[in-house]
Amino acid sequence: MNARAVLSRERIVRAAATVADRGGIGAVSMRSVAAELGVEAMSLYHHVANKNALLDSLADWAFEQIVAPEVDAPWRPAMVERARSARSVLVRHPWAIGMIEARPRPGTPLLRHFDRVLGCLVNSGFSAALATHAFSALDAYTYGFALTESTLPFTPADGAEQSFAEEVAPSPDEYPHLVRTLGELMGSGTYSFADEFDVGLDLILDGFEQRLTQAS
Repeated sequence: MNARAVLSRERIVRAAATVADRGGIGAVSMRSVAAELGVEAMSLYHHVANKNALLDSLADWAFEQIVAPEVDAPWRPAMVERARSARSVLVRHPWAIGMIEARPRPGTPLLRHFDRVLGCLVNSGFSAALATHAFSALDAYTYGFALTESTLPFTPADGAEQSFAEEVAPSPDEYPHLVRTLGELMGSGTYSFADEFDVGLDLILDGFEQRLTQAS
């Protein structure tokens, strides 16, 4: 069986994701993806029209990795699950942060995902405006947190935060508040920056839960 016969759009998009994981979205081209698959670039055009179409499909692929809520699910646990899923996807594929919603022609997976998120919120009593506010705030927080994680100067692991703080060793005379905060955080030996995600997520959801109660 020749290479063209076993190629498919799905295989090509997965290969593009591998290239992007390794070298960033700028590394993705018809030639680089073909090399990843061990075929000639021209063979990809039987399945993908051009590079822009490939990037559109790659954005769709990334969005499909994120858990979308059921429209009849309780809104708060559904939003928690979605936010955690999105963070996980964006940390595994940092290139997606800058392009997952930036394509000029949003695909069916993105539109379907948006529809389900808004459906879950509206069916739980959110007005259109409040659902949009919640959607925007949650995505801004999740994407921002994932971006921060992807650019940390250390790899989060047991003790990594404390080791980094000790290495930086800010002067207590120049940065008294920073030193005091770090001392209190690191004193227990259990602090992890990754835990901040759920704390912040709860704060956001608490605010929208209060807004929803006030509106009902």
